[in-house]
Amino acid sequence: MPEATAAPYRWRWAILGVMLTAEIMDMLDATIVNVAGPSLESSLGVTPLALQWVIGGYALALGAGLVLGGRLGDRYGRRRMFLLGLAAFTLASLLCALAPSPEILIAFRLIQGAAGALLLPQGLGLLRENLSGAELATAFGVFGPALGLGGILGPIIGGGLIEADLFGSGWRSVFLVNVPIGVVALIVAWRILPRRSGDREVTIDPVGAAIIIGSSGLLVLALTFGPEQNWPVWAWFCVGVGGVGFVLFGWQQQRLLHQGGVPLVTATMFTRRAYSLGLVGIALFFSSLTGTQLVLTLFLQNGNGFTAGEAGLGNLPLAIGSAIGGAISGAWLAEKIGRSVLQLGAVSQLAGTALLWFELQQGGTFSIWGIVPGIVLFGAGGGAIIAALFSTILAAVEDDEIGSASGVLSAVQAIASAVGVAIFVSLFYDGLGSGSPSQAFQHTLIVPAIMLTVFFAVSFAFPRTGREDVHGAAEAELVG
Repeated sequence: MPEATAAPYRWRWAILGVMLTAEIMDMLDATIVNVAGPSLESSLGVTPLALQWVIGGYALALGAGLVLGGRLGDRYGRRRMFLLGLAAFTLASLLCALAPSPEILIAFRLIQGAAGALLLPQGLGLLRENLSGAELATAFGVFGPALGLGGILGPIIGGGLIEADLFGSGWRSVFLVNVPIGVVALIVAWRILPRRSGDREVTIDPVGAAIIIGSSGLLVLALTFGPEQNWPVWAWFCVGVGGVGFVLFGWQQQRLLHQGGVPLVTATMFTRRAYSLGLVGIALFFSSLTGTQLVLTLFLQNGNGFTAGEAGLGNLPLAIGSAIGGAISGAWLAEKIGRSVLQLGAVSQLAGTALLWFELQQGGTFSIWGIVPGIVLFGAGGGAIIAALFSTILAAVEDDEIGSASGVLSAVQAIASAVGVAIFVSLFYDGLGSGSPSQAFQHTLIVPAIMLTVFFAVSFAFPRTGREDVHGAAEAELVG
């Protein structure tokens, strides 16, 4: 863990502002496109499958590259990698806005995700280098709730931008909004980030990087295209190879360590049962949360004819519920009852899922007010979990493993979000083809119910209390 500077750095709080801006840009981009489906369809002829790639491809590239991005910051310097990542992210956002076809848009979204993977891992390290003690705790306390709410607010902001249709920009505005923000953040970051060189003794493991990126890509490729083609043999093959690849990555990292090399991640953390099961919990929770949020937007737009702005506002109950749950959990409940807050959050989400199921049975003309209670309850449970999940799981690892452990958790979260998009969108459109929009949504709700039940079960293996020195720190690593 990097040591804090001896004397307080003059611009240390400005660093927090820049880091927060960059991280929120990422969180918004992970979800802001959710409401752009109809606009993309009418403008570019985007198919449901292509929409999955526009949304999920970003999370895929982000998750696959996070571990490598963190290691590049260690070697070449966090300032340099942050500025490079931010510049690439801003440029990719502009290119996304100018894309003339679905294929080119998907390609630029993948580049945008890769840029995010280079940008985001540097934030936590820069804060740890320039803040300490109570200041660091304050910074982490701001990070978690802001980023959690930022992801939920993505569809609301995206819907408002598309509805406003400034200068006839339509869906392109959800990407253009990043450009002025990114340029300003880049100028400020260039001015205030301390110039510290990286550690050239840190080596980059190209074999490990290739294995983790390839395994992630194969897994999400199969889960994205497989359901559309009734799970052909090649899709199952990709799932199998991807799974084997993750096991191979763990073995290769351990072997490299024994040979005196520097692995991408600290392999010893995978020997800790609580942490390994925590990876399962992270994957289940974020796959469920991201997928359900997207299906809610599709249900409102494609199923009930809501405009982008109306669908964005339809996500407001989820944001309110998440903010309430996160505030209660982060302020005192997580500290008071430990991991039980995760189980309480899962029960709340399960109750919200069940309530939403029955609310969707309402007859007559659909009204958003009829499903608000279920959405708020689901959001409150999710917010309670987000506020405590990472710090609880990180309590299972040693001090020298925190950096690697946080990076891997973040990568799993991003990949799981991409997987959730692939699974949930396929299920929703499959149900929409054979029933009403409400029945399609009900059909999809079976999946989060199963995922949350398994999450509840594995949470009993998590550490009983969170890690105080990183409480909220891992939330700063959260990505789409």
